[in-house]
Amino acid sequence: MSAPSDPAAAAGQAPAPAAASAASSSSGLTFKLHPLVIVNVSDHHTRVKAQAACSGDSSSSSGTAAAQPPRVFGCVIGVQRGRTVEIFNSFELVLDPVSGTLDRAFLEKKQELYKKVFPDFYVLGWYSTGSDVQDTDMQIHKALMDVNESPVYLLLNPAINLSQKDLPVTIYESELHVIDGSPQLIFVRSNYTIETVEAERISVDHVAHLKPSDGGSAATQLAAHLTGIHSAIKMLNSRVRVIHQYLVAMQKGDIPVDNSLLRQVSSLVRRLPAMESQKFQDDFLMEYNDTLLMTYLAMFTNCSSTMNELVEKINTSYERPATRRGGRGAFM
Repeated sequence: MSAPSDPAAAAGQAPAPAAASAASSSSGLTFKLHPLVIVNVSDHHTRVKAQAACSGDSSSSSGTAAAQPPRVFGCVIGVQRGRTVEIFNSFELVLDPVSGTLDRAFLEKKQELYKKVFPDFYVLGWYSTGSDVQDTDMQIHKALMDVNESPVYLLLNPAINLSQKDLPVTIYESELHVIDGSPQLIFVRSNYTIETVEAERISVDHVAHLKPSDGGSAATQLAAHLTGIHSAIKMLNSRVRVIHQYLVAMQKGDIPVDNSLLRQVSSLVRRLPAMESQKFQDDFLMEYNDTLLMTYLAMFTNCSSTMNELVEKINTSYERPATRRGGRGAFM
């Protein structure tokens, strides 16, 4: 489900930046952000951007200029243990495109569904996309204060900056500051660290190495990736075989000796790492034996599962009601 753009963007105007302090937060909270949140926000933005591009293509024929990709909005959920706030997941929000108000019914329904699956998680704040904090952000932030009295604001900058090494993610807290003699609620930056578990690490590594293709599934991309590696190894093997056959023919005298080519082959061979050490042999045999052991265990597991299914079928076939003659019980 895609969230609508904010009111300023819907009116065709660029949203005005809001007041955000450059100072760090003084709350003393420690934030831990899981990669799943970043993946969810990025996926949300990509889907809305693709939908907007399709709408722009359909309206371009009538002469309407394509609008900027709308911003996306959602809630971040997780747990807080003492002074440590850990953000685990997120879900999307629906905003009214005119007034910019939250769809309370949708938010409460999402909260109820997530509470059934993750009873320990609760709403920690919200997220959005953009290069900077906007004026309308504080309105949404205040609207979520009845869910969490001190919500956090996660902002993802979708613009690609090749010179930037850090993640384009900023976490803000809200603090009450006196500005021009009147108290105002403003955003202040908070530091965070990336926290991963094993499943997330595997998923992020998979996404990092497999580039998205033409809408194929992850299994299709993995198969294409492994097929490419297999083709490269196969081609390398054929090239090495050609060189080997050429050297054998040269050694037998079938073809004349080419000293220049021999020097190139000798230089190429010297670049290969020397793997004839005893430590390498021991490590290689250990890895090989571990692989065989895992293979045997998998075979035993499959065999045990098949035998278990067979026993259940035999028991089902030989079961007789107690009122039948003979009184034969289960086979096993």
